[in-house]
Amino acid sequence: MEFTHEQISEIISEITNGESGFQGLVKQGLESLMLSERRLHNESASDVSNGFRDRRVCHGGKVFELGVPRSRNSNFYPLLLGVLKDQEEEAQKLVSSLYCSGLTTEQVGKIYEQFYGKHYSKSQIIRFLNTAREDVNAWLGRKLERRYPILYIDATYVLTRRDECVSNEAYYTVLEVKEDRTREVLTVVNFPTESATNWKDVFEDLKERGVAVVDLLVCDGLSGIENTLADTFPQADLQLCTVHLKRNIVNKVKPRDKKQVMEELKQICSPDQWDITPEKAFGVFKEFIQMWQKSYPPLKRYQHDRYRFYFTYFKYEREIRGMIYTTNWIERLNRDYKRGINMRGAMPNPKAVILLMETVAQNADIYKYPIYNFLQSRLFY
Repeated sequence: MEFTHEQISEIISEITNGESGFQGLVKQGLESLMLSERRLHNESASDVSNGFRDRRVCHGGKVFELGVPRSRNSNFYPLLLGVLKDQEEEAQKLVSSLYCSGLTTEQVGKIYEQFYGKHYSKSQIIRFLNTAREDVNAWLGRKLERRYPILYIDATYVLTRRDECVSNEAYYTVLEVKEDRTREVLTVVNFPTESATNWKDVFEDLKERGVAVVDLLVCDGLSGIENTLADTFPQADLQLCTVHLKRNIVNKVKPRDKKQVMEELKQICSPDQWDITPEKAFGVFKEFIQMWQKSYPPLKRYQHDRYRFYFTYFKYEREIRGMIYTTNWIERLNRDYKRGINMRGAMPNPKAVILLMETVAQNADIYKYPIYNFLQSRLFY
């Protein structure tokens, strides 16, 4: 059957002015292309037509309900479907991106409805997020490299709902520097209550995933971390965060003495000192404590031998001391975490927090670039 130009124009006009409008015209055009493709398939493959199957596809911000042609041998797949994006896949990516950027499931559903004309309930949004959660779980269990010159551990605190109660729980990021001097997050873990056995389990998990050698661990004053490290990675040095140490000491003195105490600590902990060793630095620090504990007796605890781990960085080259005497390298990542989390109230559960944090960690482009200063260190020879 052949149509004149006037007849074709009239048919197009009727379709576009109909209930489905221009979208209906596009739908008919797409289905016609697939019918033509099936005819060619039948001729080349000696196959025959076998009706249609319904398929929902999303393209250009529109959702199309298409009748996809089938063949009797079930080996016909229109190339057109490979060009159009599958709605389910696109929806999952969009939902995951919006949710991990800080929107709630309800807000995600409203935005999707605004742009795609289809409403997704909270339960449907959660179903989409399950795919993202599976990807995160796979990433958390990925195989790791044999050796990491440096590991950093730092915590951020998130209001989390657990057993119908809300508490401010710690979520620890384990960041490593690889032998090529780039950085990567190994894992994010949540401990409702901190204990040495927690870190024992984390380190054993890293070993099961392939890590055999850690040269230096940088963290804040985690309870019993030195013993756990000695048991799992005995060759590793331990550096406790000097910034945390200075902050804790200054907080214990009166306002009139804060400036002087901070200045003395700054000189003791300066990473630019030449003729210095960890032992010598710790000795100077103990003299400082002995002097100030006369006015502030609680400072006496800082003479404990454990505080020598705050001066391990003096064992290393001056060029990298400023990069290893604090956990501040994770602070930027913590800010990115908060940007997505603070838009909500309390998080519904720890799994939701880890999903957000791990998604942010995976997409941290800054970690893909090597750190030039580490070229100066024997850790990376």
